[in-house]
Amino acid sequence: MTETRRARAVWDDLVGQRPVIVSLQRAAGGDGMTHAWLFTGPPGSGRSNAAVAFAAALQCETGTGCGHCKSCHTVMTGSHADVRIVRTEKLSIGVDEVRDLVRRAGLAPSGDRWQIMIVEDSDRLTEQACNALLKAIEEPTARTVWLLCAPTVEDVLPTIRSRCRLVTLTTPPTDDVAAFLVRTLDVGPELAASAARASQGHIGRARALARDEETRQRRRQVVRIPTKVTSIGACMQAATNISEIAKEEAEAITTELDAREKKDLDAAYGVFERGRRPRDYSPALSALEKDQKTRAKRRILDVADRCLMDLTSVYRDAIALSVGAPGALVNEEMRAEIEQLTRQTTAEELLRMIDAIFTARVQMLEFNVPPLLALESMMVALRLPGGAGR
Repeated sequence: MTETRRARAVWDDLVGQRPVIVSLQRAAGGDGMTHAWLFTGPPGSGRSNAAVAFAAALQCETGTGCGHCKSCHTVMTGSHADVRIVRTEKLSIGVDEVRDLVRRAGLAPSGDRWQIMIVEDSDRLTEQACNALLKAIEEPTARTVWLLCAPTVEDVLPTIRSRCRLVTLTTPPTDDVAAFLVRTLDVGPELAASAARASQGHIGRARALARDEETRQRRRQVVRIPTKVTSIGACMQAATNISEIAKEEAEAITTELDAREKKDLDAAYGVFERGRRPRDYSPALSALEKDQKTRAKRRILDVADRCLMDLTSVYRDAIALSVGAPGALVNEEMRAEIEQLTRQTTAEELLRMIDAIFTARVQMLEFNVPPLLALESMMVALRLPGGAGR
């Protein structure tokens, strides 16, 4: 293995982000290093991966981010003693969790390099949590580095982002995503290209589409909706279908995790199937079940939101065709159906339909409107002109 390849190892999962990699490599070498960083970028662009890779480079025994030393390996696998990663499946990150992180940040690192705190969902910090974090960033501890991640700078308080060095990731090019899939998943070029286009630059989504036929099938169900909503009944059925897809996929993801967490809790309290339960077991179980319920709700919203982005891609493809834009469609395999859609609508109507989708997103994600209700309202707005009223 050459030294050139070894130096790139911790950055291998950052697709299409060469300028970011170069900047972070320089900082890890001491050029432009600071105590607080804010990684931003669209979903799936790799902002969390970039933060973890940077942490590995900062801890690397060779100072290059070789990917093969013990420090690089333990950071990348989440077991390094001086790197703490905060992730959440909940709707928010509370002040208690941040205060615990701040207390840890005040300790000297056990090794001879850095104490690194990575907060992957900084946009989900509560107001109190933001205030606790701000104080820690305002009065940094020597050899402590904060790496915050959020979709945009607007998702973080101005007082926090003004104290961070900004790292902006972009949506990776389709060709780069396809090449990454071929290299890492050993899939054929045709499937890789299709998954890369359908993912719209989301690396995790591209992986799932490339390796799982059921994931591809669920997406096909969604993207074929636009040409089928010709009546109110069809609209209601389409809304129900998306709602069910979201619930089924969310349940498949969370059921195993919930059971594992319950088993771990029982083991921690020494609880067996018919054994006695310690007095403080019931409150702990209630707290766990509450967190799991919140996580399930968030997962349903995330899956529903992804379905809406898949829907949006069809209408954007239709607009591209209607104005004669060059290049491949996101849904190239559906070109005939999309051409049919352009014959039934105008560009202005397609734009209004996209606006209806984004309205539904806001209703679900920001105003807590029940997903099925928001989806039904959206589908009525997506009904094709001239469709039957029943």
